Amino acid sequence: MTTLTGSLDRWLPEASQRAGTVPAGPRVEETGRIERVGDGVALVSGLPGARADEILVLPGGVPGLAMTLDRDTIGCVLLGDGARLSAGGTVHGSGAIVRVPVGPGLLGRVLDPLGRPLDGGPPPHASRLNPVERPAPAIAERAEVTQPLHTGLTVVDAMFPIGRGQRELIIGDRATGKTALALDAMLAQRDGDVVCIYAAIAQKASSVREVVEALRAGGMLERSIVVVASPDAPPGLQWLAPYAAMTMAEFFRDSGGHALVVLDDLTKHAAIHRQIALLLRQPPGREAFPGDVFYLHSRLLERSAKLSDAQGGGSLTALPVAETLAGNLSAYIPTNLISITDGQIVLDTKLFHQGQKPAVDVGRSVSRVGGKTQSRSLRPLAESLRLDYAQFAELEAFTRFGGMTDERTRRAVEHGRRLRSLLAQPRLAPLPLVAQVALLLALAEGLLDPLPLDRIPRFRADALAALADHGAIAARLATGEALDDTTRAALLAAMRRLLPAAPPAAPSATPSAAAGRTGG
Repeated sequence: MTTLTGSLDRWLPEASQRAGTVPAGPRVEETGRIERVGDGVALVSGLPGARADEILVLPGGVPGLAMTLDRDTIGCVLLGDGARLSAGGTVHGSGAIVRVPVGPGLLGRVLDPLGRPLDGGPPPHASRLNPVERPAPAIAERAEVTQPLHTGLTVVDAMFPIGRGQRELIIGDRATGKTALALDAMLAQRDGDVVCIYAAIAQKASSVREVVEALRAGGMLERSIVVVASPDAPPGLQWLAPYAAMTMAEFFRDSGGHALVVLDDLTKHAAIHRQIALLLRQPPGREAFPGDVFYLHSRLLERSAKLSDAQGGGSLTALPVAETLAGNLSAYIPTNLISITDGQIVLDTKLFHQGQKPAVDVGRSVSRVGGKTQSRSLRPLAESLRLDYAQFAELEAFTRFGGMTDERTRRAVEHGRRLRSLLAQPRLAPLPLVAQVALLLALAEGLLDPLPLDRIPRFRADALAALADHGAIAARLATGEALDDTTRAALLAAMRRLLPAAPPAAPSATPSAAAGRTGG
């Protein structure tokens, strides 16, 4: 096990890390000097042997990452506090690249992108140090994405299923529930075998605190790693955060396990990359972003994959988050991320303010893996769900211009409203698979049609409590077993017991009374 410290040993050449005396004899050492420093970057001259992505050690032990190599200068982004740096300072090459700790010893911890603790605890015990820049698995090393990743959100699991090894983008305007959706997906792994890594990129401290407290309250923190690069952290650490989180998650994938990484969010990461590029005087392109901004995220997200059995069969699922402005999905960074990922879950501001949470826009969301990863018990109930919802939305919009055209239309609209109410869920309350199957089964059989709309949330809560006694059924469905007639009958019976008793029928009139009324 490797115990991380705050020393400079990890940035210095291996020879300087060996215990004992330094061997006598001449030694050649290249040094450079700072030409200009400020705003989290430094321009360094000298060091002709420096390489791209090499760690440079600046005065005071401040590490810097060499990002641009010109003929006479090196553009370096700082990974530490550069307030005391000034022009003329001596710079040393390290011959090392950025490495971060990985291993099960990091679980339950809140760390910065270099693996240093932010939760007040001791330095984490790491299995080893892995480089943050690693090639994605080759095509021959991958397997088909077919195993579902349960998120606990009915609207996602039924309409836009996510598979282990998939990259599903969560996109929407500010304050529409993007982080909450990703957090629900993390909490749904509490009783499973998936390890979660959450990367907070330039997120407010209060938002990160809420995420940590939600994971702790949901019993998921001990199986999660939280990587935090705060807004006041050096730009280099903010830039490094998603790569560090991906490297930590790859350890579990390469060990034959399963991991889920949430990158919150890549829009801020792209803005940080633009800031660094402009400070280092790289040529700007569209919207002032440098030309490599697509490669910035493609090389990151391509590292999520489902490995073949020969490679251990592990998986790494990525849920990158992106923020839009006024719902514009055609902006530069959103279109880049949509083209890289395997689908997107679009959150709509109007739905959010109407109280439909999660505010998933069913019409614009898609999963390109789709039904291949859906649970076999959920698949037959969800086959026509998206089409039914679209038809309901069209009918409801049409009926706003006038009264109901006929009884059939009225029934269809009322049924659709119950579907929409069923797809809404309270925050931080993911549903187990057996509850999702039972509720959709009750909807398909028309059991919810007599219920008033305001009773649907109470029915969902009662169903969750009632299904706690059906552990055997839940275990069978969790293993991927299909929904057979016996299980269907048992779940329907449990749902029927939750319905209010029908009022007794009015007594029929006696023949004499009826005759008296007729004669009157």
